[in-house]
Amino acid sequence: MERVRGAGAVLAVLVVLGAPPAAGEELSGVFQLMTNHECHFINGTELVRFVERHIYNREQFLHFDSDVGVYVGDTPRGEIQARHFNSKREWLEYKRSAVDRYCRYNYELYAPCSVERRVPPSVSISL
Repeated sequence: MERVRGAGAVLAVLVVLGAPPAAGEELSGVFQLMTNHECHFINGTELVRFVERHIYNREQFLHFDSDVGVYVGDTPRGEIQARHFNSKREWLEYKRSAVDRYCRYNYELYAPCSVERRVPPSVSISL
């Protein structure tokens, strides 16, 4: 209930301050910005690939692939952001280290309950 009151208060402030409406466009009111991190394992942790995807309204606009080592823009807007991220050398090194820091670390945590888990199948038939 408090969130609804807070959202209503923000809306009222925007109306009072005169926030301009979109220039003749119908607003959907739903926007989604998502970042997805993936680890791809081949033969255990022998060959590991880290992929980071940036998605806005179901369209991927930017991604980082540890095999490539730099950000790649998938749309014109994503190309601008890729140039910005690729200009930051320390940030690129941090992302390149995600294979060890993020993927291999989590593999060791979850391997006992996912990869190494061996349960013999059991079947029961009832008539």
